[in-house]
Amino acid sequence: MKKKIKVAIIGCAGVPARYGGFETLAEQLIENLCEDFDFSVFNTTHNYPKSERPNQYKGCQLIYLPFKANGWQSIIYDSVSVIRAAFFADILLLLGVAGALVLPFVKLFSNKKIIVHPDGIEWKRAKWNKPTQFLLRHLEALAVKLADEIISDNKAISTHLQKEYNCQTTLIAYGGNHLLPVQLSGKQVEKYSFIQKKYALKICRIVPENNIELILKSFAQQNHWPLIFIGNWNNSSYGQELFQKYASNPQITLLDPIYDKKDLYILRAHASLYIHGHSAGGTNPTLVEAMHFGIPILAYDVAFNRATTFEKAMYFNSSVDLKKQLLNLQSEDYTAIGKNMKQLAEQHYTWQYISNQYATTFHELLLKQVELEISKTL
Repeated sequence: MKKKIKVAIIGCAGVPARYGGFETLAEQLIENLCEDFDFSVFNTTHNYPKSERPNQYKGCQLIYLPFKANGWQSIIYDSVSVIRAAFFADILLLLGVAGALVLPFVKLFSNKKIIVHPDGIEWKRAKWNKPTQFLLRHLEALAVKLADEIISDNKAISTHLQKEYNCQTTLIAYGGNHLLPVQLSGKQVEKYSFIQKKYALKICRIVPENNIELILKSFAQQNHWPLIFIGNWNNSSYGQELFQKYASNPQITLLDPIYDKKDLYILRAHASLYIHGHSAGGTNPTLVEAMHFGIPILAYDVAFNRATTFEKAMYFNSSVDLKKQLLNLQSEDYTAIGKNMKQLAEQHYTWQYISNQYATTFHELLLKQVELEISKTL
């Protein structure tokens, strides 16, 4: 029996996916590649109560650590994960750069192959203060320098890394076809009374770089499109203040995070327009997921979003611009754009396609190592 390549996935909150893009990526790699690779995933105990901590998930080994996967503790969480994985894995897949702090030691004492997938340009995010931005920028530089392979999920990220560090990257985006189709139920119609009417949809974390206030302000000052906005409003004073300010506006419905996949499917499937306000990062999972539903996209005008949508969506760069777009948008316009989005998603953003790209990367990386070792013996 052929020995499987051991891959440790580091830097996500864990699986089963309950959090965001990296977690969904980890889960989909396991589901699509478990027959060919031996996966291990590090999970934070903060997301999984004691009663929900199995040792394995879909054939993948789960390792739990008592640190948060986000915020300042992510450096400890990722660093400990890297050190532990170096003892058993052939390949360490780092999702984010927080674990870069210990990579010099791993490279010094082992020949483990390191793949780094930076989380967009993390240090540019507005939520970080100056010292944190400084640290994250240096961790990014260290991770890129010591990685055997760098994965970027967006052409704009590839351009940034090449310009900043003179390095080559492998471009692998995200999939968005993991939400299983469901039929609209009477219970959902009762729960979401707006669902059978025209509405715009927005789903994201409530952080400044996602242009939350710009979007809320724009919709509050027009009466053409109702906005359904789903986010973690209670996680910060920033979100709480915006909730109090806009929750009573008749054009806006603010909902707390929704984790039920059936409800998420229905809300996306019946939306007439998707608003994407992210100004930092790479290929954003919520954008790719919306594209799979054939929803016309109105996205914040930055290189990342244009690259993801192949410049075939609609774009805005200010509150005035967004209001103008909403006023002038005709049904024939957004119907055609929605069809383009779905076609692009089916061509570029399916999980089978993405998983196959990762599998090729894993195999090629170890093949290079074997060739290098053979050349040393000649």
